[in-house]
Amino acid sequence: MTLNPRAGRTGPAYILVVDDDAGNRRLLESFLSSHGFRVATAASGREVLEAVAAGAPDMIVSDVRMPGMTGLEMLRELRQAHPTLPVLLVTAYADIRGAVEAMRDGAANYLEKPIDFEELMASVTEALGGAVRAEGDALPDLPIPPGVVAVSPQMRDVIRQVAIVADSGTRVLVTGESGAGKEVVADLLHGWNSAAKGPLVKVNCAAIPDNLLESELFGHTRGAFTGATQDRAGRFEEADGGTIFLDEIGEMSQAVQAKLLRVTQNGGYQRIGSNETRTTSARIVAATNKNLDTEVARGAFREDLFYRINVVEVFVPPLRERLPDIVPLANRFATELTGGKPRFSASAITCLELYGWPGNVRELRNAIERATLMARGDIILPEHLPPRVQQAAPTTAEAPSPTSGRRMAEVERAVILQALREHQGNRTETARALGISRRALLYKLRRFQDEGFDIEGE
Repeated sequence: MTLNPRAGRTGPAYILVVDDDAGNRRLLESFLSSHGFRVATAASGREVLEAVAAGAPDMIVSDVRMPGMTGLEMLRELRQAHPTLPVLLVTAYADIRGAVEAMRDGAANYLEKPIDFEELMASVTEALGGAVRAEGDALPDLPIPPGVVAVSPQMRDVIRQVAIVADSGTRVLVTGESGAGKEVVADLLHGWNSAAKGPLVKVNCAAIPDNLLESELFGHTRGAFTGATQDRAGRFEEADGGTIFLDEIGEMSQAVQAKLLRVTQNGGYQRIGSNETRTTSARIVAATNKNLDTEVARGAFREDLFYRINVVEVFVPPLRERLPDIVPLANRFATELTGGKPRFSASAITCLELYGWPGNVRELRNAIERATLMARGDIILPEHLPPRVQQAAPTTAEAPSPTSGRRMAEVERAVILQALREHQGNRTETARALGISRRALLYKLRRFQDEGFDIEGE
């Protein structure tokens, strides 16, 4: 029988969060507080032992890797005086073996980074005996800015994740296919962060030659290299107090990755040609269309940097999985491009909804730009769309339903569920085997559950 740690207590559960990273502490504090829990934070294992001695919380959520006393060492000391106090460990993949061993020392559970909020809430609820969720179980919706389309449940889930983490100021990795809308997430993270007083600075790491990227990010002094005729501030300096968006971070060289790692650790950097250490408080939001787990495994991306930038992962689903968003996006683009309110014929809408959009939102905008140029009136017809989009519509001899799309979805589902079974329900190993991010896998598994399929390893 599981003991209920809340037995005999009234009021909201009291959770103590410990992490040496201030951004991570703010993130967990904000999320748990929004669900009605009383939350206190600590920056080290020693602080936790002192706080618990003054009055034990209902639960502790602790990082594993911390300077001084690690989360595992803290757990072992806690167990001597508080053998039943639930402790939930948050760990990077490399620490999982130690975390599993820690469960034998009394850890209630462990979560892998980046944190998945649904898993976090499930673990907290289980550890507290299911007795306390929150008075405010759902976060209030933040107003979606004009121009951002989030009609589909998938995009509304993305918006909700952004609302949870925006004010924390912690580092976020935005993943998804090229053109899916990762930059929109960066815009929202910055715009909804009430503490951001500086600007949002965007850097496309793939568009800048490798030998110039370091200078672009950190700046240089006069004479540092040929052509450096004057001192120049870098983008991190420009973004101080605000947000720096590093798009296509998977294209960054190992040399620049090493310089970036230092910034993520303590905000310190040096201009090229200078020994003076400068600091920045810019929040780092990174984006990639690559699977960085795979890049780490093959040595192309630093593992330590991966875990530093990937405190929270926000996965933006491809447009083909967000059917309700397609027509509203098309209407928005057409209005922006023409200044009027062009209409789409029913057959043109059919083409838009049946096409697969491999280039995602970016491809859709280009298609609508062509259509508005080709259309002579206020109505956009199929012939105004690019030929590849026109061909997505069924002929009169064909059934109107997109059966090929359904077959592809069935194949994808079968492959994913088979891989999950082969890895005994382990999400991390399954994602690695499939060559997708863990967040993308979790998104697909939730979609399968919504469709009524049983998922292994729950």
